[in-house]
Amino acid sequence: MALDKTYDPKEIETKWYAHWETSNAFAAGKGAVDGAEPYVIVMPPPNVTGSLHMGHALDNTLQDVLIRFERLRGKDVLWQPGTDHAGIATQMVVERQMDAEGIKRTDLGREKFLERVWEWKAESGGTITSQLRRLGASCDWSREAFTMDEPRSKAVLKKFVQLYKEGLLYKDNRLVNWDPKLKTAISDLEVEQKEVDGHFWHFKYPLEDGSGFIEIATTRPETMLGDSGVCAHPDDARYKDFIGKKVRLPLTDRLIPVVADEHADPEQGTGALKVTPAHDFNDFEIGKRHDLELINVMDQNGAMTNCPEKYKGLDRFDARKQIVADMEALGLLIKVEPHKHMVPYGDRGGVVIEPWLTAQWYVDAETLAKPALEAVKTGATNFIPKNWEKTYFHWMENIQQWCVSRQLWWGHRIPAWYAPDGTVFVEETEELAQAAALEKFGEAVALTRDPDVLDTWFSSAMWPYSTLGWTGDESDTDSETVARYYPNATLVTGFDIIFFWVARMMMSGIHFMGEAPFKNVYIHALVRDEKGAKMSKSKGNVIDPLEFCDKYGADALRFTLTSMEAQGRDIKMSEKRVEGYRNFGTKLWNASRFCEMNGIAGSNSVEAPAATLAVNKWIIGEVAKAAQGLTTALDGFKFNEASDAIYHFTWGTFCDWYVELIKPVFWGEDETLKEETRLVAGWVLDQILVLLHPFMPHITEELWHATKEDRAYDLIHANWPTATAIDVTASEDIDWLTSLISEIRSVKAEANVAPSAEVDLHVLKAGEEAALENKMENYWGFISKLARVKNVSFTDPSDLPKASLRFVVAGQGYGIPLEGLIDLDAERSRLKKSIEKLNKEAGSIRGRLKNAGFVAKAPEHVIEQAKEQLADLDAQIEKTEGALDRLG
Repeated sequence: MALDKTYDPKEIETKWYAHWETSNAFAAGKGAVDGAEPYVIVMPPPNVTGSLHMGHALDNTLQDVLIRFERLRGKDVLWQPGTDHAGIATQMVVERQMDAEGIKRTDLGREKFLERVWEWKAESGGTITSQLRRLGASCDWSREAFTMDEPRSKAVLKKFVQLYKEGLLYKDNRLVNWDPKLKTAISDLEVEQKEVDGHFWHFKYPLEDGSGFIEIATTRPETMLGDSGVCAHPDDARYKDFIGKKVRLPLTDRLIPVVADEHADPEQGTGALKVTPAHDFNDFEIGKRHDLELINVMDQNGAMTNCPEKYKGLDRFDARKQIVADMEALGLLIKVEPHKHMVPYGDRGGVVIEPWLTAQWYVDAETLAKPALEAVKTGATNFIPKNWEKTYFHWMENIQQWCVSRQLWWGHRIPAWYAPDGTVFVEETEELAQAAALEKFGEAVALTRDPDVLDTWFSSAMWPYSTLGWTGDESDTDSETVARYYPNATLVTGFDIIFFWVARMMMSGIHFMGEAPFKNVYIHALVRDEKGAKMSKSKGNVIDPLEFCDKYGADALRFTLTSMEAQGRDIKMSEKRVEGYRNFGTKLWNASRFCEMNGIAGSNSVEAPAATLAVNKWIIGEVAKAAQGLTTALDGFKFNEASDAIYHFTWGTFCDWYVELIKPVFWGEDETLKEETRLVAGWVLDQILVLLHPFMPHITEELWHATKEDRAYDLIHANWPTATAIDVTASEDIDWLTSLISEIRSVKAEANVAPSAEVDLHVLKAGEEAALENKMENYWGFISKLARVKNVSFTDPSDLPKASLRFVVAGQGYGIPLEGLIDLDAERSRLKKSIEKLNKEAGSIRGRLKNAGFVAKAPEHVIEQAKEQLADLDAQIEKTEGALDRLG
């Protein structure tokens, strides 16, 4: 089929994705060679409520690059997709819909409400998976999993019961992050720390014996009603005589002890801390160390309870005002200081989180962490970049018990049933719980099921094996699939969930499967805006990847993200970069059209064709170099190096050089050389399409079929290039030729000589020039046409005209006389003015960067931008000065 004149990404991408999906091209094992090594990635499951953001786009593009790369290498590839039920987020979405209808979930009851959620999921819960398709994600959609589908739900129940019976899961009264709006415990990941303008209130706590008082400072006066102690650092001389005494807690008339604890910071506040173990995580630990009373003074709504009658029922912040007023009236308020401090907010509910004492279910993470820690230390699992192992180690070595219960209706309901006397029976079904109760009591009793559900991280911790068909029950576990595809080869994810997901998958996988779930964990960058600022809705700098897909094509967006994914460096997303890579697609398109117009078609051979022309031998060798560089880079997760290798080979080596160098062949009369060149060019274009396919799958599949209509298979199932012999002589000759032409063009441009102007080229004698004369003669046709050279002469350096541009290629000196080509005096003047202007601009930026005030106040991205501008200006100055020097 004839290629259109214009490259239209949207039409092509829609067509080919539909074709791949219809033809089941993404199926596990499709296209794999006999006895192929499995290669598995499980997609980090996006929330079923979500829509594609730039982080998703990066994460899934990198996964797809690896998947398509390994598929082309003939491996048995499985990219396992799926979504997370997103407990809080989904429940909030449905409740908001119901609010608009004037319905509360309590009006419906639990079962009817859950029916409503499942209806929403069926109608609206697939948005993000359709958007991943738009991006080109080649996962096996036939295996799509959902954290609350039947196999996953069965696995979750099995896991919970087994952990409980092994003593690794238990119920306890401990502090949690409590959201008073949503009325549930939430994880640390769902807590946002925000800096707010608050106060330090300084209060007097009178000593029991009336001999004085201890001054404490607090940002949360409402919690003082739950104080059960005061502490100071054991080395703080100010409080040495107070340790062991008691103070009378104002407003409650309770006596509480003064204890010594190293947590107290003598430099913070007054150095003395009020201790409220039921409302502060640090105080909870202090309370455990000193056996202090746990007094919970708030209810689930954040209203006061278990306190003096005057404050009961008050909202915590109203109580704060009343308590401050009462302390002032009693003469116990010393002072109030303005104080900026961090306050935890729920990312969903949007209200201040309250550390709250409540009964919850916990997993013994400390025990489970030990083998997961060892797996990384021994190299069974590798983090890339390696520095993220330190983050993992720090978290795992200081791990806290994991609260896995949530006070929601949407989620996996906890399989625990309570007898009237409080005895708990943890079983997979109510029938089994009833049987256990009958055995214990000798008679049937009424059992009540725990109303809570499990944290979504509990189910997603099983993702690497539950998605493969593990249910914990041999009768319905897909043992063959689990055995083949576990452990997974690679996990690609962001650094922010190393603790919450990666660590928990490691613990869960090792405990239940006996082996770490991944061989490699690649931690990718954070996508920022073009100024380097973190994207946020409040800043209004969020970039929608789908807009870029519609405007420039998914291929251009994918290539941009990959090209900027350098290990250890965040991505500064720029629309200009995406536009530039769309132009890269256009360049390849036009080169393919050139091939089409010259009778160059796709190849029938995976092996390189025979070649006699040096330029054809050279390009075959360049393919080998590019393929090797690309393979090495992808094997090392160096995505930017891989994309750089294929970009420069495609644009520079093939489109700019090879296409130019073979044009004279087609202008000539030798049909044998024409046919050879057609075969070689067609084969090289095929190799480009294969090498580029992981990054830009749609355009490459289109060109694969457009350049040869009778393809035996789709490009997605082609063969990755194998090693090809490199003709060293041809490689050296053409490298010399292209370097010479490039340098001639470059020095002409620097001297303001028109590209079309013909010049004389002087080869500066330095001894034996016979070999060089030979090369000049062999390649004269290329040099004269492509560099616009009319004469070549071998000249003694002392005889070179004064007004000449000198340059060096491969250690050999050359010169181009400028007399008659340009006005030398005018050109010298122009260059001097340019240098003066550049120096002035550079000096201004250098001055700003040396200004301590500017550096201290300017945002980081502004300073970084200034440094980049200065580096660019310095490079321009050096180049322009070089041009001036060459003029003499």
